[in-house]
Amino acid sequence: MTTIPHHHLKQLSSELKGELYYDDLMLKLYATDASVYRMLPTAVAIPKTIDDIKLLIHFARNYDTSLIPRTAGTSLAGQVVGKGIIVDVSKYFTKIISLNEAEKTITVQPGVVRDQLNNYLKPYGLFFGPNTSTSNRCMIGGMVGNNSSGTTSIQYGVTRDKVHSLKTILSDGSEVVFSDLTKQEFFKKAELKSLEGDIYRTIYEELKPEEVQQKINDNFPKASIHRRNTGYAIDELINSEIFNNSDEKFNMCKLLAGSEGTLAFTTEITLQLDKLPPKYRAMVAFHFESITNCMKAVKPLMQHNLHTCEMMDDSILNLTKHNKTQQENRTFIEGNPVAILMCELKAESEEQLAEDVTTIVKTSERLGLSYAAPILRDEDIDKALDLRKAGLGLLGNIIGDKKAVACIEDTAVALDDLDQYIEEFTVLMRSYNQNAVYYAHAGAGELHLRPILDLKKSEDIKLFKAITNDVAKLVKKYQGSMSGEHGDGIVRAEFIPLMIGEVNYQLLKRIKSAFDVYNIFNPGKIVDAFPMDQNLRYETDRDEPQIETLLDFSHSQGILRETEKCNGSGDCRKLPEFGGVMCPSYRATRNEKDTTRARANALRDYLTNSDKSNKFNHQELKDVFSLCLSCKACTSECPSSVDVASLKAEFLYQYQKVNGFKFKDKFFANATKYNKMAALMPSLANTLIKTKFIRGFMNVSLGIHPKRSLPEVTKPFSKLSQNERVNSIEKPYKKTVYLFVDEFINYLESDIATDTKLLLEKLGYKTIDINNLESGRSFISKGFLKEAKSISNKNVNYFKHYVNDDFYLVGIEPSAILTFKDEYLKLADDRVTAKSIAERTFLIEEFIQMEIELGNIASNQFTRESKTIKFHGHCYQKALGNQKSSFDILNLPENYKVTIIPSGCCGMAGSFGYEKEHYEVSMQIGNQTLFPAIRKTSEDVIIAANGTSCRHQIKDGTGRVAKHPISILKEALL
Repeated sequence: MTTIPHHHLKQLSSELKGELYYDDLMLKLYATDASVYRMLPTAVAIPKTIDDIKLLIHFARNYDTSLIPRTAGTSLAGQVVGKGIIVDVSKYFTKIISLNEAEKTITVQPGVVRDQLNNYLKPYGLFFGPNTSTSNRCMIGGMVGNNSSGTTSIQYGVTRDKVHSLKTILSDGSEVVFSDLTKQEFFKKAELKSLEGDIYRTIYEELKPEEVQQKINDNFPKASIHRRNTGYAIDELINSEIFNNSDEKFNMCKLLAGSEGTLAFTTEITLQLDKLPPKYRAMVAFHFESITNCMKAVKPLMQHNLHTCEMMDDSILNLTKHNKTQQENRTFIEGNPVAILMCELKAESEEQLAEDVTTIVKTSERLGLSYAAPILRDEDIDKALDLRKAGLGLLGNIIGDKKAVACIEDTAVALDDLDQYIEEFTVLMRSYNQNAVYYAHAGAGELHLRPILDLKKSEDIKLFKAITNDVAKLVKKYQGSMSGEHGDGIVRAEFIPLMIGEVNYQLLKRIKSAFDVYNIFNPGKIVDAFPMDQNLRYETDRDEPQIETLLDFSHSQGILRETEKCNGSGDCRKLPEFGGVMCPSYRATRNEKDTTRARANALRDYLTNSDKSNKFNHQELKDVFSLCLSCKACTSECPSSVDVASLKAEFLYQYQKVNGFKFKDKFFANATKYNKMAALMPSLANTLIKTKFIRGFMNVSLGIHPKRSLPEVTKPFSKLSQNERVNSIEKPYKKTVYLFVDEFINYLESDIATDTKLLLEKLGYKTIDINNLESGRSFISKGFLKEAKSISNKNVNYFKHYVNDDFYLVGIEPSAILTFKDEYLKLADDRVTAKSIAERTFLIEEFIQMEIELGNIASNQFTRESKTIKFHGHCYQKALGNQKSSFDILNLPENYKVTIIPSGCCGMAGSFGYEKEHYEVSMQIGNQTLFPAIRKTSEDVIIAANGTSCRHQIKDGTGRVAKHPISILKEALL
């Protein structure tokens, strides 16, 4: 493959309707996927049209390069890394083209997200069955390329079973549709004087001889294993009427599904759909004290009509204890099982479901292998399945350089062989001193088994290959499939000759040559494979870079390992309709550069490979962090809990040490000082900032977007408490609360502090007002970490002597009070005291919720008037706390009807939403879910939001005034 001069790439870029990138940052971002591999591509293309793809094919032929098709980039075997041009269709090839309701088929472009497709199909009573753990961001093109299957394959089959037709572009640029063909149609195709005709002739000539078919049947995985993805699926093609007496039509899609983009470039996919599953469902989560007992139970339990049969071991279960999102999903677990088998049943009636549940439980009782079998219903089932789906990402949470490595994680054997295979596998792992991780699709005979290895070390890389080789031989012994659903890619492709025999492998090579005459489609995968132990993500036996930071990243063994926790699973690419917050900037732009994954990968790459004395000093890093809102969603929603908000703060600090601070950044960092000054004469200050001259000056000097309103300052809380005193109550108090009146509430919305004080005192609590401290939030968000550290030390020292079991530090603004629970643990010199304070720090809603649960606050203290409330929670509350606390306290008045808006991030994020370069993205984020939800509500509905930035954004985006939940509750007091 030749090096392509930049002027040729520049010319190509000018001819494309879409985009072409060949800068250092984009090449690094697309150098990895969710596998262990890294290859810098020549360029990254984001095509807009079919003509763009044809142009790229023509360019690849002329300049001796290759095209690597990519959608979400979540492949585990290295399918979408390569040295050619990455062709990312995830941004523009996203249309649902047509639905044929009568035929139950749908035609889509390859960039349609699987769950998005099923949301579209639900009103028609239809769905696309294959269901991967990445279903809320994986795309149909990638599912076809990998022949994905997922949890539902035991009922609905694999992607290959569902592909009706494919519209493709061949290596000569010709457009060809592959679909069902009768014998007559097949031979008519074979007569064509074109590349398409050559392909059909080659297939016929290669597969027609009986001895060839016999070798295929003798050497390919057992036909009873429906998850078999080893090499090209020629074993499927010979089942058609072209090659035997079958009634089955020939369809080349059987071959293309699972071909990993090595044969043709797909532009449209027509899928066969199924009716929606039965409405009533239950899951029995069988608990086991050993892997052996779990495996022995699989076949007997599979005699029932299961819709899913999924397994997790304690390696995964233990990791879920430390992930906030998954803690909420694991409440059904009893004791400390070594393995759990989750068996889902569905039925057309409650009566039938109850009978099926009783029957399967009785089967388990007869087996005597399980010690517990909790029965889950409705949303609890979804939580359990989300727990299982998070397995891949959670494995990235293993601290240090040893990780659960994908190499043997995709093996599948016949159910009859499963328990024996696992026994032998366990013995094999013990011979390598390995305690492997076991999880996945037990009912399909496939377990995602992973060794724990350090691929930075040469000795472990040798083990990486040796273990894979030995497992391949074991799988071959049972005539299983080395690749069940994750594909061959790089990691398994070199074992294909072992798995199917050299003769069959040479046949695959000839088929590849017939399709891809110029070898431009994803070379190095399936045939003529790249070596599995080369082109790894990390340099072998390197001297580990030592990166000094101001924030403390010791919990991850340093900032570099914090970035390395990202394994590329791509949870940050999920769209707004799938809930959560992460990642708001990607949801707005749909650019890979604006994902959490991109930020972690970019920082990892530059910290590892930069030759600068300050490894943070790269404009590329400034670019990749520019749209990060520091929402902290990644700390809870990313299964690996990569803390990108902290990474950004550290980057800004380190970068600005060399490059200095912009005036506007310094202003926003010091906003509290200016707000404090303005609050001395709030009426005058508010009048001045509304004048054309002052506002125009601020727009220019501070880079504020002219459409963004500015907040009005208020009298400080201390002035209000002197002039508008709250009536204190008689002792005894229920508890004493240290009320932290932060810098935002104190100078911008001090009336909320008054409401909080009044509410607490009326409810029987003594408040000690802390209104002379600031949290340091604005300094952290702009990378002024020395100033933030000074504030954290001051605040920790201030409260140091008050901390005891009766100490409650309660705050109003989430972004301020939660610094005590988050950043102070990374900033303060006295970490022990900081941790003690953090454990006694509460958002005001959390404190009141706790008091409700203790019986200290009751509904009869509030009005019985009826009101409807829509609540939007602050991102930090979602990431570090729980929206339920706000929901619960707003429901205290018994006739208040409260719903949580599933709104993600509001898009404001402090100063982010003011800045002219960010304003449009800020409003796009708000318009995804939050603004439409509010606009649909009538004027009598109360909008509640507990973040000061959120309330500001709601006002600017919808014209509605949002109230803090505490103000609403104060107004409801009797």
